[in-house]
Amino acid sequence: MRQKNDKLDTVHRKRLPWYHAPPFLLFWVLLVFAIVIPLFNRLPDIVKVKDEPSKPGEFVAERAQQLLYSYDRIGPKVVGSIANEVTTVSFLLEALEKVRIDMRKDLYDLELDVQQVSGAYVLNSMVNMYQGIQNVVVKLSTRSSNSSSYLLVNSHFDSKPGSPGTGDDGIMVVVMLEVLRQMAISPTVFEHPIVFLFNGAEENPLQASHGFITQHKWATNCKALINLDVGGSGGRDILFQSGPDHPWLMKYYKQNAIHPFATTLAEEIFQSGMLPSDTDFRIFRDFGHVPGLDMAQIKNGYVYHTAFDNFAVIPGRSVQSTGENVLALVRAFTNASEMLNPQDHSEGHSVFFDFLGLFLVYYTETTGIILNCCVAVISLVLVAVSLWRIARVSQRSLNRVLIDFVIILALCIVGYLLCIGLSLLMAVIFDAGDRSLTYFSNNWLVFGLYICPGVIGLALPLTLYYSLRPCNEISHSYQLQMGLHSHCVILAVVAIILTSIGIRSTYLCMISLIFYEAALLINLLSTLHDRGLRWVIFVGVLQMLPFLYICYLFYTFLVVFFPMMGRNGTTTNPDIMIALVCALGTLLALGFVAPLINIFRWPKLILLGLCLVTFVFCMIAVSSIGFPYRAKTSAMRITILHTRRTFYDYDGSLSVNDSGYYFDYQDRRTYLPFVDSVDLTGLDGVSSYCDKYVMCGLPCFWNSWCGARAHAGWLPRADEVILPGTVTLDLQAKTILPSGKTVRFEFELNGPHHMNLYIQPLEDVELEGWSFISDIPTRLPYHIYFSYGSDNSSLKFHIDFNVSNGSDNFNRPIFELGVVGQYVSNDYNRDNVTLDFLNSFPDFVYVMEWTSYFQRFVF
Repeated sequence: MRQKNDKLDTVHRKRLPWYHAPPFLLFWVLLVFAIVIPLFNRLPDIVKVKDEPSKPGEFVAERAQQLLYSYDRIGPKVVGSIANEVTTVSFLLEALEKVRIDMRKDLYDLELDVQQVSGAYVLNSMVNMYQGIQNVVVKLSTRSSNSSSYLLVNSHFDSKPGSPGTGDDGIMVVVMLEVLRQMAISPTVFEHPIVFLFNGAEENPLQASHGFITQHKWATNCKALINLDVGGSGGRDILFQSGPDHPWLMKYYKQNAIHPFATTLAEEIFQSGMLPSDTDFRIFRDFGHVPGLDMAQIKNGYVYHTAFDNFAVIPGRSVQSTGENVLALVRAFTNASEMLNPQDHSEGHSVFFDFLGLFLVYYTETTGIILNCCVAVISLVLVAVSLWRIARVSQRSLNRVLIDFVIILALCIVGYLLCIGLSLLMAVIFDAGDRSLTYFSNNWLVFGLYICPGVIGLALPLTLYYSLRPCNEISHSYQLQMGLHSHCVILAVVAIILTSIGIRSTYLCMISLIFYEAALLINLLSTLHDRGLRWVIFVGVLQMLPFLYICYLFYTFLVVFFPMMGRNGTTTNPDIMIALVCALGTLLALGFVAPLINIFRWPKLILLGLCLVTFVFCMIAVSSIGFPYRAKTSAMRITILHTRRTFYDYDGSLSVNDSGYYFDYQDRRTYLPFVDSVDLTGLDGVSSYCDKYVMCGLPCFWNSWCGARAHAGWLPRADEVILPGTVTLDLQAKTILPSGKTVRFEFELNGPHHMNLYIQPLEDVELEGWSFISDIPTRLPYHIYFSYGSDNSSLKFHIDFNVSNGSDNFNRPIFELGVVGQYVSNDYNRDNVTLDFLNSFPDFVYVMEWTSYFQRFVF
């Protein structure tokens, strides 16, 4: 019997020749390039106007592109500018009139309203106040329908300063226009009316949607939402938010979306606040309690919010893809019975994900909890059966097998830590050497910089163990299986823990477990489990599907994160985020694959080869190839406000009267990439001024800027900045209120269409109330962001302060008030000194800029 077992061990110890290892590893890389990336980039062909007679009812991208070209020609569309408030509104009205002409008037009614709205709300500790903001709102309804439940479809037509916004959000504007046209000419009627909201102030931020949902006459009838936005310029539209608490929305998306692209993981990441972005979906959800779908194109985020976001970079096939999806969803929702009373169908969150864009999987959160737990428990049971089988066939005690398994399990955990740790270490080293963002333009560098170290860390502990363990113990084949079992057990435990705390993205663990369970069950039932390395066949084949999906998912996130790291600010190392995404993707995609390098002889040579690949990529990254930025395609971003400052003390004397450039750095490298090209003599940080002046003496635009103000830069200039307009603040009255402890200051403010107020109470003074809004944020200094569109009337407001010791203490400094006029749009001229300064920047730098005027008063 012993002789028979020795022969069995000899078979089990047999490994494949080492030269089979490179093809094995390259096979998995080939899967990514042959399947994942092509399917990620797959887009439908354009439907042209001439094809319409043969394709009735289909979305016609060519017509939408014609509208997009006209939209692009308008140029930047900043709130308050002529381009936004007059030209673009006229463009929309003209396009809508053409729809009215083509409409089936015997079947449909079309109502049009240009809303001008004013209001305020608190956004991230900032009072977001608006006046005369414009919305172009259209309602299309079937004459024969009496439904009072409306579907709301939203996009925005305004843009960031300097950007025509052709991608963000011009694509969605023209998609809505073409969808409206197709619905209006269709011979097939629908039940529920559709409200198409073309909102004029999303970038401002989110003001127009707030004005609509809180004040428009049709808002209370809107029962479901399709929100359309863009985080780049092209690609497919990803569904990254759903609901909340309305799984029926996903049911309709699954049944009707022609090009499904969605994941719960994107929803949970976006709603965690990790990303420097937001959409109107938040406003409709929080202020209108309207459930819906939030969709956005995400590819080519490098041009997002820049002058390069123009018609030339918009793929027509992307317009077709999004248009087909939106048109199909609109048709479905306008006939959905759930629209009559959506609250009756509020059943919790849902879990959803598409597989390579081929089909969508969706189920309720409750189903997900049951599924995750069942799959995890079955995995643990199958592993237990396998360990018992190993002990029985090997004629080793079960305790001996369990001891080996525990050792391997511990080494597997060490491998996880090394996988993540080595990738993060690379990120830290490159950042310490001022080499962050080397992958920004050449994304393929992350393969050697972060993925290879992750694979090395994942496989190293078990590889060393298998090489050094005693040969007279449990066979090598069984040891390898126990390595995979360890990964299975860890995934199962993690799945149970994450499910218990409500993480719906646990489905990622569940997918990997299901396919490993299937392979393990087949191997156990077929006895391949005990016949050398033959069990590897089913494990490898069945792991291809979860590998493809996980690579597809994490490739999606890298496509989003790569350009986003160029506007992630200076305080955090962006490489940490990219390294973490690569490491987690490596761990999940290759957790059942990387240990299989030990089926080959000399596996340590394989790891050495990966080390060599990492070294070569590091050398490439620190060369000129690793310089992050390229002109137009992947430019460096920086925001510069050419600023004039006048600071007045309590006695009215002028303590500061200067001009300079306020640098709001967008990425980790701050000003270093252009320090040799631009005269930055005198550029300094402002942190030392933060205790001396309100808002550090900087005209920060809104809350995200103000939160990073201590890391900004100030470059003085000798020539005074020439202001293109005036900002006037008049103190109308100072009144002691009847309580005797409160003093009221009444003001009137006039200036450009974007202004800021910073209010800083002084010692022993508290803000008691004001006229802006009933809510008072908790963060100091208080920040009021004010903008107007078509209504430029003066802002009249009052502020009440409670002063210790009452009226005996009113004749002293009570508060510091900063008043900023932001001349944001192209309607305002820049002075020649500023233009010369801006022209000195290299072509790989994109500067978002405007003139600002900061006045500080002490009252």
